[in-house]
Amino acid sequence: MFVSRSMTQKVISIGPEASAIKAKNLMSEHHIRHIPVVDPEKRLIGVITDRDLRSVFPAPFYKGEEESGAVDEFKKLKIKDVMTRDPVSLTPYDTIQDALLLIQKMRVGALPVVDKDGKLTGIISVRDLLRAFINVLGIGTPGTLLCILVEEKVGQLKKIVDAITEENISFGSILVARYWDKDKRAVFPYLLTQNVSKIKKKLENMGYTLLNPMDWYMDQLPKND
Repeated sequence: MFVSRSMTQKVISIGPEASAIKAKNLMSEHHIRHIPVVDPEKRLIGVITDRDLRSVFPAPFYKGEEESGAVDEFKKLKIKDVMTRDPVSLTPYDTIQDALLLIQKMRVGALPVVDKDGKLTGIISVRDLLRAFINVLGIGTPGTLLCILVEEKVGQLKKIVDAITEENISFGSILVARYWDKDKRAVFPYLLTQNVSKIKKKLENMGYTLLNPMDWYMDQLPKND
């Protein structure tokens, strides 16, 4: 899935000469934390965030508890004085996997999206990515998540899928993840039913180990695999 299908296209942007107070008010009005900064041709030149503003405004002022005289002083502060210049960005043709990995690497809450000419076309946030993956994984529909421990060899996934479909159970999605034991994988089928006792027993009779998905966590993954 491409970023263009998941990004927010109607983006609030701001110019570098605008007041930092304007950015603060826009964030409050639109309930956002990131505003791309663009030049007159809409080319991306920076980003200003809620964190940037909190670093330059005293806490009482940021909360709206302005002191007399303080407003005039902070009106002099411009976006270009606070923004992050030349920010990392994505293109509409990057994937949501690219976006997720880059957001995690950069430790940011959102990234601007630009076209081949560097013009702003959208912004993709952690919230946008969550919505996209909910759709991809089919977990918006009521169902049950299983966790099946399998040997890492060809044909295991097909056996599991065949066993489940033979019971006329539909899939919301199915994921395969690394497991903390060598030569093992954890398979996570999301089944569109809550009546799973029969299929769980069937899988166990086939020799598979079923785990509680709530007990599986990434911290147990091998560090050097």
